Amino acid sequence: MKLKDILACVDGKLVCGESHLEDEVMRGFASDLMSDVLTILEDDIILITGLSNNQAIRTAEMSDISNILLVRNKKPSQSMIDMANELNISLSYTSFSLFKASGLLYQQGLKPVY
Repeated sequence: MKLKDILACVDGKLVCGESHLEDEVMRGFASDLMSDVLTILEDDIILITGLSNNQAIRTAEMSDISNILLVRNKKPSQSMIDMANELNISLSYTSFSLFKASGLLYQQGLKPVY
């Protein structure tokens, strides 16, 4: 799925990283535990999380994740936006819960990491 299709599926709003809208995202990983994210070895994934702080951006950077979707209507802070722009990571958010967003994306064909 392209990032723009993911955002349409979950009624998501892109905050930064417009250049990623055409990214082909192959898998999704949903977690609020960043230590779990660090175990991911896949490419072309989207991180779906309720953790709205700089740690999510740093973890994405270390895991080579280019796209983050925040759930539960959590909006990124300006420092998150600045860091994401600096690291070329897209940030978006949805009002949906982690469970609902993940379920809808799975239903549309986004594969899980495992």
